[in-house]
Order: sequence, then C-alpha cells, then structure tokens
Amino acid sequence: MTTSVPTIELNNGVQIPQVGFGVFQVPDTQTQQAVETALEAGYRHIDTAAAYYNEAGVGAAIRASGLPREEIFVTTKLRNGDQGAQSALTAFENSRQALGLDVVDLYLIHWPYPSAGLFVETWKAFEKLYAEGAVRAIGVSNFLPDHLQTLLAEAEVVPTVNQIEVHPSFQQPATQEASRAAGIAVEAYSPLGQGADLSAEAVTAVAERIGVTPGQVVLRWHVQEGRIVIPKSVTPERIAGNIDLFTFELTDEDVATITGLDSEERIGADPATAAFTQVR
Repeated sequence: MTTSVPTIELNNGVQIPQVGFGVFQVPDTQTQQAVETALEAGYRHIDTAAAYYNEAGVGAAIRASGLPREEIFVTTKLRNGDQGAQSALTAFENSRQALGLDVVDLYLIHWPYPSAGLFVETWKAFEKLYAEGAVRAIGVSNFLPDHLQTLLAEAEVVPTVNQIEVHPSFQQPATQEASRAAGIAVEAYSPLGQGADLSAEAVTAVAERIGVTPGQVVLRWHVQEGRIVIPKSVTPERIAGNIDLFTFELTDEDVATITGLDSEERIGADPATAAFTQVR
C-alpha cells in the first residue's frame, strides 16, 4: 500500500512532496535497500548529501525502483569543505555522477560555515547551475537570519528552501519567520528530535487519543504547520508509518500544546560556529 503525499509549491513554481525520506547516517551499503523500501511505501522525495557518503546508494535505489525519474524528487547538499565558486561546481558534478542523475531537483548549501566567508560566492555558483538547468531548485540549510540577510543582499535568485533543525523541543521561530518572510520554504530535519521528543506527555496523550504513534503525531504537527519534513528510519514499519499522516488531523489545541514544548536545546551543531568538520 502506498500513501499519496501533498506537495508544496516552492517560490520558483517547482512542486516538492511535503514528506520526504532522509538518509542521514544510513551507511551506503544499507541505503539502496532503505530507499527502495521508502519508494515502495509511497515516498517520492529523497534527501541526501555529499557529506552522508551515500549518494550512490540513493541513485541505485532510484534506478532499481523502475519508477519514472520525473516522479522522484531528489535533494542533495554541498559539503562545507567544497564551498567556493569553482569547487562548488566540481562538487556538484561529483554528486550528480554518484547519484547517476542528469538533473538534481534541489541542491542546498549544507551549512553557512561563516568562518570561511564563502557562502555568497558559493551561491553564485549555485545560481549558475540553476541557470544552466542542472538543478531545478537551489536552497540553503542551517542558515540563521543573519546568514539569510547577507545572502539575500547579494543573491539574484532567492533560495527556495531553508532546511533547518526543527522539532517540538527546538523550533527556531526566528529562523522560520525570517525564511518565510523572504518566501523561502522551511524544511525540518531531525523532525522527531531524534526520538527525544516522542515521550513528552503533550505528544503521547494525543497519540493515545487518536490511535496513532507519537512519531506520527509529531510529523503531523510539522505538516499542519506547513513545513516540509524528512524523517529517517531503516525499519520498514517505521518507514511506512512516517508517511501515513493524512488519515487524521490534530486539533488547534493539539498543535498549540506541542508548540508549547519549545526550548533552546538544539541537537545538532550551531550554524553560527559550525566548521567543515561538523556536518549533519
């Protein structure tokens, strides 16, 4: 059984499935099977990165699936050490070859890496790839409001997406607001708080009342808040459950209660200081 997932229209008109499948920390030897399982469950949006070292597995799964290429939305990301005008272009070609794709649907700057001071220069290379049709959309990841402000002051193309850490206990409202104010869609990684948020009473009580899992409650919360979300799992049951979000709804009170769990405790690295050796 597959699940139909709604799409969100990005600021350049490209449609992105709102629920995707993330492969962070999935070994390349396991990636093909995990992605094939996800595609069988109905996912049509796969999120990888050069720093995950599993782009080849993603590409192999896409080819093995037999699905038309245009039905699958593929995101990958530029490794921090490859920022810069020419190195970004070379890195993109390496990613494209690893994936075995002619066109990448979404290409992201993985981190602003502000100490290097290269993300504006890197963005110009991204704009070149976009103009040439090598990518359908370009965006950023882990960009805080000040990074967005710096980039937007120089950009000819506004990023389509800002992929950031968002889960009930860490929501980054200022970054979400700055992104949306610029017309940039918010995409949540670590959407379940790597499991840490699933035991909160605000989540478990809703799950018990509706008859779904705590993970489904949190992912549905993201969906109703308008975010793109990319849960990761290698367990077939969880892979299927993480996309089965469209047969139930949370009440406004449910959403508000879960939103009330926000704190300042991030799981990942701080984008203000993250160096190229710190990746997610």
